[in-house]
Amino acid sequence: MLFGFPLISLVIWLPILIGILVFATGGDNNARLAKWVALIGSIMGLLVAIPLYMQFDPTMVGMQFVEYHTWIERFNIHYHLGIDGISMPLILLNCFITPLVVIAGWQVISNRVSQYMGAFLVMSGIVNGVFSSLDAILFYVFWEASLIPMFLIIGVWGGPNRVYAAIKFFLYTLMGSLLMLVAFIYLYNVSGGSFSILDYHKLSLPLTPQILIFIAFLIAFAVKVPMWPVHTWLPDAHVEAPTGGSVVLAAILLKLGGYGFLRYSLPIVPDASEYLSGMMIGLSLIAVVYIGLIALVQADMKKLIAYSSVSHMGFVTLGFFLFSSYGIEGAMVQMISHGFISGAMFLCVGVMYDRLHSRQISDYGGVANKMPVFAAFFMLFAMANAGLPGTSGFVGEFMVIMAAIETNFWYAFCAATTLIFGAAYTLWMYKRVIFGAVANAKVETLNDVSYREIFILTILAVAVLWIGLYPLPLTEVMHATVDDLLAHLSRSKL
Repeated sequence: MLFGFPLISLVIWLPILIGILVFATGGDNNARLAKWVALIGSIMGLLVAIPLYMQFDPTMVGMQFVEYHTWIERFNIHYHLGIDGISMPLILLNCFITPLVVIAGWQVISNRVSQYMGAFLVMSGIVNGVFSSLDAILFYVFWEASLIPMFLIIGVWGGPNRVYAAIKFFLYTLMGSLLMLVAFIYLYNVSGGSFSILDYHKLSLPLTPQILIFIAFLIAFAVKVPMWPVHTWLPDAHVEAPTGGSVVLAAILLKLGGYGFLRYSLPIVPDASEYLSGMMIGLSLIAVVYIGLIALVQADMKKLIAYSSVSHMGFVTLGFFLFSSYGIEGAMVQMISHGFISGAMFLCVGVMYDRLHSRQISDYGGVANKMPVFAAFFMLFAMANAGLPGTSGFVGEFMVIMAAIETNFWYAFCAATTLIFGAAYTLWMYKRVIFGAVANAKVETLNDVSYREIFILTILAVAVLWIGLYPLPLTEVMHATVDDLLAHLSRSKL
């Protein structure tokens, strides 16, 4: 409890209510008020989430901070919330990123400011609801509701092809989710009329229904990750989205798919997960290798980072289906790390785009001569994106590769190619944009980062280095939950 309110409900509903308050500030005449209310609200959202970590018991197996109330009694639907070592770090990541996104749009967004800021706060609360729901229908409501703010952010404040990108994003994710709802209805019937996710974990289904349920979940979660070959919506969405939208899309929304695999696919249909693990590993390795090569030939910086996200998220699904503590914990670390690094990379591109209004690599060159402080930050994040030891980008990938070696050397060999391809596309982009002589008159006009931009990039730099040098505070909260999940998977094979 905090201030007399249940903690998880506070983490969900406080940002949503303040987001609605931001909407109520009105039009652009009150833009300054909207910004300050959004900033204060996002910081409050982070502050109420911190006790989730401080009071979390890392040795405890099962859900903590549980809330349980009847919602729709006739269909046995409940307002059932709780977190464990899997969901808690993701909630913290979400609450951490939201204030940075609000600050990033402080001077950049000039039209419909209250709607822009409010959309991010509402989305932050909704995503926390996804990560903490223990009722399948409640989860589904939050899952689908998360589409609406991002759809508006892309469609209203995006680039020239924003409508196409927003509709493509919405249709891909909505169509995938419908099969998930069908799977929930089936599980409701076979479980004796329960929508409780924890009840589903106790089911012992034949292999064929498990495979069908797994495929239904796979379509929904694979689109969100996104896995190859259902990744094509992501580059379009990133290119057209405003900087803040790209940051939240990469840092937060892509994690919903990974979370779904851990909360639903593995524990509910463990036999099907084992049976189809070869297919999942294959799709993951294709994403790591093939999409890495596609990133290498991109001329648009945002599109390059978008394809980089697909490649790095391939490590996440690979780690999940190796069925080892190193693999799953490494994949979790990779999700958190990717949130920091990809968010930082998109913010760096946004810094340059705000000045030159171009994302094309060929329009830059010699930026370090005019923006040396920015070049130093961008170098750190580029190195982290390439998996440099000492940064968070290395920790998760190293753990997954170690787990892959224990399973199959060639899995590890293919996965490790990301250290080559990641360095190739990231550092080649960095070299062409940052180094050399000043390329043109537009670059000559650049001014270095402002104090506001330095503040945002410094916080992200600290996060990237902290996890890279001392990941224990992150990994220790996962141990008990991951071990319990692996024990559940082992029992299903007996």
